[in-house]
Amino acid sequence: MNLLFLAHRIPYPPNKGDKIRSWNELRHLAGRHSVHLGCLADCPEDLTYAATLRPLVESLEVAPLDPRRARLASLKALGSGEPLSVRYFASQRLQRWVDGVLGRERLDAVLLFSSPMAAYVWEARLPLVMDFCDVDSDKWRQYAARAPLPLRPLYALEARRLRAYEEEILRRCDAATLVTARERELWSSLPPALLSKVHVVPNGVDLTYFALGALSSPPAPERHALVFTGAMDYYANVDAVVFFAERVFPRVRQVFPDALFYIVGSRPTLAVQALARRPGIVVTGHVRDIRSYYARAAVCVVPLRIARGIQNKVLEAMAMGRPVLASPPACAGLGARPGVEIGVAEGAPALAAEVIALLGDRERAEAMGVAARRFVEREYVWEHSMHRLEEILRQSTRSRTDTTAVPVSA
Repeated sequence: MNLLFLAHRIPYPPNKGDKIRSWNELRHLAGRHSVHLGCLADCPEDLTYAATLRPLVESLEVAPLDPRRARLASLKALGSGEPLSVRYFASQRLQRWVDGVLGRERLDAVLLFSSPMAAYVWEARLPLVMDFCDVDSDKWRQYAARAPLPLRPLYALEARRLRAYEEEILRRCDAATLVTARERELWSSLPPALLSKVHVVPNGVDLTYFALGALSSPPAPERHALVFTGAMDYYANVDAVVFFAERVFPRVRQVFPDALFYIVGSRPTLAVQALARRPGIVVTGHVRDIRSYYARAAVCVVPLRIARGIQNKVLEAMAMGRPVLASPPACAGLGARPGVEIGVAEGAPALAAEVIALLGDRERAEAMGVAARRFVEREYVWEHSMHRLEEILRQSTRSRTDTTAVPVSA
C-alpha cells in the first residue's frame, strides 16, 4: 500500500503515550508499505529527529508548532463553532505539504493519528482511517470537572464541540480505532452505522526493551521507593502527583519515614517542581533511561484521577516486573486481575493503605510484579495490535472497490 500518515506530534522519540503508539504504527507500516509522513513538532528539540525518521519513509514533513502561538490561534475558534484543538494543530505549512502529496501520489489510504488531523484531508477522496486512540471529548469533560473554576466553561465547551466533531469524523471516515473496548462503550449511543466503523486496537509494550534483563547493571529495588513516570507538563499527570504528594504520601511517611517518591518525567511544571521541597520527594526532570527508575521502584504508583484508554506507564512498569498500584481510571479496560497482577485503590486513604501494605509485604509485592510481567507477555504485544491496524487499512482500501468485502470485526 501507498499510505499517507498524518500525526499531530512527531512520532519520535517514543517518550510519551501518544508518541509511543504513533511510533509503533509508523515503524510497523513503514517496514511493509510506502509511507508519506506529515506531522507537527511542538518543541524545538523534536525537529532534530526528522533525520531519524527520513530513512523510514518515502517523504516527510515535520512542521514546527509554537505552543504559545497555537494557543492564541485556538482561541479564535471560540466564535466559529470549531473545536479549539483543531485550530491549535492547524499549520499552513503542513497543509501545503499534504496538498502536494495528495496531488502527486497515487495513495491507497490515509491514516490519521488524533482527531485534529482530519481537517487536513476533509476533501480527499480516499479511504480514511482515524486512530482516535482515546475519546478526547470525554477527556475534556473530565478536565471541566476538575479544572479551576474560570476554565471549566471553556473545557466543557471543548468537550461538546469535540463530541460533535468526533461524530462528523465517523460519518466521513471508512474506519476508526480506539485502544480499549471501554473507550468504545463511550460511543454506545451512536447510530449503529457509525459505531460499526469503530474497532479496538490495543496498545502494546516493547517486551524486549522493558525488561530487567535488558539493563546491563539494573539497580536493586529501593526498599521503600515509589515511582511515578510521565510527561510532567501534562495536566492529568500533574494533577495525579500533586494529589499523591499532598494527600497520600504523608500517610505513607508516617509508617515508613524513609519512603521516597520519585516523580520521573520531562518538563515538570512549577507546581511539580515545588513538590521537591517536600521531605522524601524527588523530581528528576528528563532522565536518560526511564527503566532504571522502574527497576529501583518498590512500587510503581499511578494515581491518575483523569485517564483515558490504556496507560503506557502501567504497561511499562508491569513489563519491568514491578508491582503497580493504580487508581481505577488508570487501569480501566486493562484486563489485569486486581490484587494479583495489579493493585487497585481509589481515594487517598485507600491508596495510602495499599501502598503501606505492599511496602510491608515484600513477598506479595514481588509476586505481583512477576504476575504483571506474565500478563503483558500474554495480552499486550505490539506486533499483534499493529497487524490488526494493517488489516483495517487493507479492508478500508478494498471496501472502496469491493462492496462485498467482509468488515473487520469490532
